[in-house]
Amino acid sequence: MSVSTAAIDPSVCAPLPVLGQDVTVPLVTGGEVTYAALDYAASAPALQRVWDDVAAYAPHYGSVHRGAGYLSQLSTDLFENSRRTVAEFLGCRAEDQVVFTRSTTDSLNLLAAAIPADCQVFVYETEHHASLLPWRDAQVTYLNAPRTPGQAVETLERALADRDPYGPALVCVTGASNVTGELWPVKELAAAAHAHGARIVLDAAQLAPHHPVDIAELDVDWVAFSGHKLYAPFGSGVLAGRADWLQAAEPYLAGGGASRKVARRADGGVDVDWHTTAARHEAGSPNVIGVYSIASACKALTEAGFESLVAREQELVGRVRAGLAEVPEVQVLSLFGDDAPRVGVISFVVRGWNSSHFAAALSAEYGIGVRDGLFCAHPLVRTLLGSDPQDPGECGAPEAEPGERSLNAIRVSFGAGTPDEHIDRFLRAVSELVSEGAQWKYRTEDGRCVPDRGTAAQV
Repeated sequence: MSVSTAAIDPSVCAPLPVLGQDVTVPLVTGGEVTYAALDYAASAPALQRVWDDVAAYAPHYGSVHRGAGYLSQLSTDLFENSRRTVAEFLGCRAEDQVVFTRSTTDSLNLLAAAIPADCQVFVYETEHHASLLPWRDAQVTYLNAPRTPGQAVETLERALADRDPYGPALVCVTGASNVTGELWPVKELAAAAHAHGARIVLDAAQLAPHHPVDIAELDVDWVAFSGHKLYAPFGSGVLAGRADWLQAAEPYLAGGGASRKVARRADGGVDVDWHTTAARHEAGSPNVIGVYSIASACKALTEAGFESLVAREQELVGRVRAGLAEVPEVQVLSLFGDDAPRVGVISFVVRGWNSSHFAAALSAEYGIGVRDGLFCAHPLVRTLLGSDPQDPGECGAPEAEPGERSLNAIRVSFGAGTPDEHIDRFLRAVSELVSEGAQWKYRTEDGRCVPDRGTAAQV
């Protein structure tokens, strides 16, 4: 997969309006500053367009698929039209299904519950925990972290060729790393999987917000992603792709909406006729507003010109990488090398700094929100840092004291709503913290590094 910026001038593509862009936060050094949200990889701010669409619909809220009233019918139409919008956004094939879930994690656990009993699963150790861990009831082969895209394909081909017995198999791979932002060779991996009789699911949580995803063009069997990374509110997700395994599996949740007919038997039991559509795995009252917000975000990105958004983001990626390269103490983490295409997700460590201390200073002294920790990708971060798998450190809860070297990293991430000023402030802050040190003292509290109120550092 490549990122093309040909014939596109990123300067003509302004940041998309997002919620919270005018929020101010206090600084420990005094005064306030506009908050710089640079943690898009965890949760991107909702697009203003999405929020406006949801607000316009909210007075017309009604139950779906069950009500005879006007508002219920309107809500049902909106819900199912949202399904079609998402299918179009993802380039789904005519026979594909779009199932609405709570998140990427929920989507992949749904698929894990639907795979055949004798299915073998192949997953790289580089995956986010959402795609690394759901396969507990399957025979799982964990693949070592590749150091080039070509090595990723070769590793998969060898593993699939050596599997015994030769039965159903599923490959799970990310589209863009939530740690390094690097793009994976999804189309080539799909071709390798299919050549060996396996299927493939794409974790697009970090790819879909930054780069067009086309199921048919990539030739993947399923795609999973979350609304809260696609500029929509929390609590909604998507699993889209082939229907056969999903139709053959027991419903992920048993309840109303998943069943077409329920009848008592003479022996006192219950017979159930389950839906064969996406409703089979959407039991209960669905998150209509969450579903509609995803569809709204899909429309907003498409109408804004996704290629222009990609081009502008690539310009920001180049600026961040160039700025960090000017600070010798900064080490940017990478699997595939400096030339690898990537989205707006960059992780790094700073020599002589505990990562939690550095992230806390960015927040408290500059009003910049980044993330520190292992980013729910513990094996990958430890591999990139060259640390032992048994070394301490947890996702989001560093154990080292401020100033000590930590076994965690710092992640800066951005996207369609990021202003240039936030990038400029971040790079200035990194340079100043490294050259001049923090202006405040910090302490560890409940596993987090926080400012020690009233104790400015001696500078």
